[in-house]
Amino acid sequence: MPTDIIMPQMGESIVEGTITKWLKKPGDKVQRDEPLFEISTDKVDAEIPAPASGILKEIKIAEGTTVGVNTVVGTIAVDGETAAAPAKSSPPSPDRPAQAPKAEEKVQAKKAAPAVPQTSTPSSQRNEEEEETRSSPLVRKIAREHGVHLSQISGTGLGGRITKQDILSFIESQGSQPAHVGTDAFVRPAERSEAAPSPASSPAPRPTAPAAYPGDLVPMTNMRKLIAKHMIESRRTSAHVHCMYEVDFTRIVNLRNKHKAGFEQRHGARLTFMPFFVRAAVIALQQWPILNATIEGDNIRYHRQINMGIAVALDWGLIVPVLKNSGDLNFLGLQRGISDLGDRARNKKLKPEDVEGSTFTVTNPGQFGAVFGLPIINQPNSAIMGVGGITKQPMVITDKEGNDSIAIRSVVHLTLGYDHRLIDGAVADQFMAMVKKTLETWSEEVG
Repeated sequence: MPTDIIMPQMGESIVEGTITKWLKKPGDKVQRDEPLFEISTDKVDAEIPAPASGILKEIKIAEGTTVGVNTVVGTIAVDGETAAAPAKSSPPSPDRPAQAPKAEEKVQAKKAAPAVPQTSTPSSQRNEEEEETRSSPLVRKIAREHGVHLSQISGTGLGGRITKQDILSFIESQGSQPAHVGTDAFVRPAERSEAAPSPASSPAPRPTAPAAYPGDLVPMTNMRKLIAKHMIESRRTSAHVHCMYEVDFTRIVNLRNKHKAGFEQRHGARLTFMPFFVRAAVIALQQWPILNATIEGDNIRYHRQINMGIAVALDWGLIVPVLKNSGDLNFLGLQRGISDLGDRARNKKLKPEDVEGSTFTVTNPGQFGAVFGLPIINQPNSAIMGVGGITKQPMVITDKEGNDSIAIRSVVHLTLGYDHRLIDGAVADQFMAMVKKTLETWSEEVG
């Protein structure tokens, strides 16, 4: 009997999901746990793995369709069964052929082909197992499409794990372009080019959907709709006020430059600037817990734990995974947690509980060159801290004797957006003054 492909329930509160992309077409072979289709819910975007190995027999639910959890969206025929034609529920999309080859035709073709001797050795099998542990299914899929061997790539993720950005950077350095990356149907043209097929073994490339150009009218993705909804709701809900502080970041820049190589060697994780900002915010939140609180009607909920939302920019939108119990983590724990959440967000491996329960948020527009930003509060939080770009600037330095001099320093501008219904300006300024002092006089061990 064929195996049903089910719309999964991605959390207790999730009742439906939208199929944003099928990664296989009817007639394609699939392996158990191989990414099969992508979904978008009101919490996360995720890749859904195949429930069994075999041939994708039928797609019952077309891309762009929203269905309830536990709905059968397609079927997989085990090897030897007949694969049906593409889904009857909708006409073929532009990037799929109108008729998929039948499974028995593939079997006959395989019988007619000359036998190929097995060349797998225990050593190669071990290498394959190592690649499985240090890369995600998405990374391995991109590698297969471009003929890249993962042993060529140095991973920057947790424990040397190869991230999506690692492989895309490697492909770009080799003069190739990624194909079929991201969930948005209207991605950059460079991301739509197909990898060059091998004449002997690969079929002709499928036509791709047209990219969006000025003047086109294209539908919003599900994620973009939710971002728009949440931002408008936040503006209508909170009385937004912002303050901005200039921080001499030279001490931490020098500290990171000194320790980053040894840190990665000892812990298998890159040393970034984000845990410094998060740690400074945690220290200040412990002193000023009102910024970690939430308004509930006419009451104030003071949260026992600091659950730090870390905004992550994706190719297809923005998401805020949550580092739970940040106040209980040391510096190394913060760095590992931040890296893990970022990698899983970019590889669509987040679970609904990973994006729930934040009490304070840190966002980093400075990574793209912004001097500072005026971020919108992430509801139901009462405050959000924006991190600007780190630049070298001349500053007036006063020594212990009161003598002034001008020196070149590394400077960062931090912005706090806060809800004036709950947080007074004086409290917000004292909070940011403590963040500034912690960063400028950093004394904690980096690990």
